[in-house]
Amino acid sequence: MNATHLVDLRAELARQGLGGFIVPRADEHLGEYVPAGAERLRWLTGFTGSAGLAVVLADRAAVFTDGRYMLQLAAQTDPALWERRHIIDEPPPAWIAGHAPGARIGYDPLLISEEALQRYSDAGLAMVPVERNPVDAIWTDRPPAPLQPAEPHPLELAGRSSEQKREEVAAALRTAKQDAAVITDPASVAWLLNIRGSDVPYTPFALGFAIVHADAGCELFMAPQKLPPRTREWLGNAVSVQDRDVLAGALARLAGKRVRVDAAGSPIWFAQTLRVAGAEVVAEMDPCMLPKACKNAVEQQGARNAHARDAVAVCRFLHWLESASGRESELSAAAHLLALREDVPGFRGESFPAISGAGEDGAIIHYRVTAETDRTLRADEPYLIDSGAQYCDGTTDITRTVWMGPGAPPPALRDRFTRVLKGHIAMATLVFPQGVAGAHLDGFARAALWQAGLDYDHGTGHGVGSYLSVHEGPVSLSRAARPVPLAAGMILSNEPGFYAPGEYGIRLENLLLVQPADTPASVKPFLRFETLTLAPFDTRLLDRALLTQGEIAWLDAYHARVLAEVGPNLAAEQRVWLAAACARLGP
Repeated sequence: MNATHLVDLRAELARQGLGGFIVPRADEHLGEYVPAGAERLRWLTGFTGSAGLAVVLADRAAVFTDGRYMLQLAAQTDPALWERRHIIDEPPPAWIAGHAPGARIGYDPLLISEEALQRYSDAGLAMVPVERNPVDAIWTDRPPAPLQPAEPHPLELAGRSSEQKREEVAAALRTAKQDAAVITDPASVAWLLNIRGSDVPYTPFALGFAIVHADAGCELFMAPQKLPPRTREWLGNAVSVQDRDVLAGALARLAGKRVRVDAAGSPIWFAQTLRVAGAEVVAEMDPCMLPKACKNAVEQQGARNAHARDAVAVCRFLHWLESASGRESELSAAAHLLALREDVPGFRGESFPAISGAGEDGAIIHYRVTAETDRTLRADEPYLIDSGAQYCDGTTDITRTVWMGPGAPPPALRDRFTRVLKGHIAMATLVFPQGVAGAHLDGFARAALWQAGLDYDHGTGHGVGSYLSVHEGPVSLSRAARPVPLAAGMILSNEPGFYAPGEYGIRLENLLLVQPADTPASVKPFLRFETLTLAPFDTRLLDRALLTQGEIAWLDAYHARVLAEVGPNLAAEQRVWLAAACARLGP
């Protein structure tokens, strides 16, 4: 971040006749992980979090993010230039309305959804689409768009052919009497066409757009040089390939048609362009989202296999941590875990940058250690490591909070850790009826904390893809979740936490697979969770008096499974350590 960037942006806004401008974190796909050339928020403000936006007015500016990133936001932005605001407690539309009533506020129609834009209009703001993004106009050394090749994702990993998936989507369109659907999420494109790529860090997709038609035909809009001959052959004749530059013309050809566009997940540019062309826009969820989230049997087994292999690397790392205090740092610990994963068959990369936070850094929910912030792992403090991997057959995400010893953890820390674990167990053991959404379940993970007047400022869980995004919609375990019911085959994280700013953070995360539940007495179908992640919890941090017999039984059974499934793949010294870490608590 350079202070002159803000000065230059204000000059460009004045030139375009604007009183303000919105700078989202998203790219034209509204994604979490974006290529370097779309990191406008980072370039302008210095904030590197994966969620947030900036608002620049003529005389003041603010950066907004959620509770995961507030401490990071304070550390990375200049308070002389930027106000820091919690995006839930003080939404940007209200902030703009309070400070710039009547001003013409610019927005890039490729970087905001119709649903999000509506919130600004509802606040009485005069929203103005720009033809050229003002940030792009002043960012003279902006990196070019990535051109990494898109590769086939084989059927033995995908489980269903692209033809089958396209027909499923087309059938849904025909049932809804819709002629086509615009697909702007690259993860949906990757799932639909059984391709993967490396255009952005951590998420294996190739950036592009698609239009799926009710006859199961598909138009793919992607730079031709990203599609080598083997990938074009893989796509087949039913998928036409065109450059991104002709997308507007393709939308114009849908004049008179009923076209589905996800109002929450697609840039408003698509709906605006279609309406100008004379198409009827139907605001409905991306038709790939639900079938992509409900993993088929092959993908479910792939997830189990990936987690089993990943668990070996994680357990080796946790054993290594036993002697790490005083000699290793946050950076070196994260690097060691990555090195262990790189030896795992099928490893393709991290699924997100590892959150490696010792002591007070663990309280920064999405802390990203740098050379400037790196510090030693000290004795007698907690250490939080949240990490994950992309394997060819699945995506992992695990968090453990570990006591570095050799002394005894303080009672208050043990109390908080145990309450977080109680919430984790409560979620893992839930049985619930079909039709229940994530917002209905979130409170189960918080109950033990709530009883002590405590809480955490993030959702309890997010969806996870199948060798795709580690944060996948449309469901999550959160009070802010979409009202989309959970369904068999979905994979979600279970990650309650507690954070004492300036002292420590606690988070305990496994991934869960939604499965049908065997409830013979019920007159309606029920669902349950299958735990995929395999790694011990640090029982040194437990206050056993707070655990019920049922919770102890669950923990003992889980640890017995970890020992049985992971132990045989470890070296002798590591197996001895794992046996001790998984020792029974109950009789």
